[in-house]
Amino acid sequence: MLNLLLVEDDIDLAATIIDYFELESMQCDHATNGLAGLHFIEQQAYSALIIDINLPKMDGLTLCNTLREKGIDTPVLMLTARDSLDNKIEGFQSGADDYLVKPFAMAELIVRIQTLSKRRSGQVKKLRLADLEIDLADKKAYRHNDPLKLSPTAFRILDVLLRASPNPVSRHQIMQNIWGDDQPDSNSLKVHIHHLRKQLDGQHSPKLLHTVQGQGFALRLSKEHE
Repeated sequence: MLNLLLVEDDIDLAATIIDYFELESMQCDHATNGLAGLHFIEQQAYSALIIDINLPKMDGLTLCNTLREKGIDTPVLMLTARDSLDNKIEGFQSGADDYLVKPFAMAELIVRIQTLSKRRSGQVKKLRLADLEIDLADKKAYRHNDPLKLSPTAFRILDVLLRASPNPVSRHQIMQNIWGDDQPDSNSLKVHIHHLRKQLDGQHSPKLLHTVQGQGFALRLSKEHE
């Protein structure tokens, strides 16, 4: 079952959307303003977010941009009465993944949400775990604000692992993500992982990059550091 959050201050519209989601076996929480929406998102993981642009306390564009700055990569569908190209560009620049202009057909909303929920957002600007942060725009990574010296390939591996954190990623999945069908010999991944581990954990604590027997590699805090 999809778990959604609707941030919409029009109570009648929100009730209609939530009722329609329930008919499609989708669970949907509701916030009536941007700050309340942010609180929901920080407390719980959602399959997708539906955010109106014109919201009290924190508008939808600011909310979306705040999520991306925090490294939250949940897909966002923006709702708005504005249908000009400039308005849509503004929405995408704030980190939205899709855009639906009011009034809209509920069937179209369902289809778009089902599509968005199958992937994580590509609009996220930063990813974080403990004192590790990667800046996706500048292709740079830091631990405790110290820059890590990573090759482009090592950075991409770090990106893949951090997006999956705390779950492990298999060697095959990593190689498919990085090299696709044109893969090098298996020693190449071993070398890149060795270099990545040295940069991540060589001079820093706690250790973040773990080998998970039979499953691959995972970026996560050990239980004593959670």
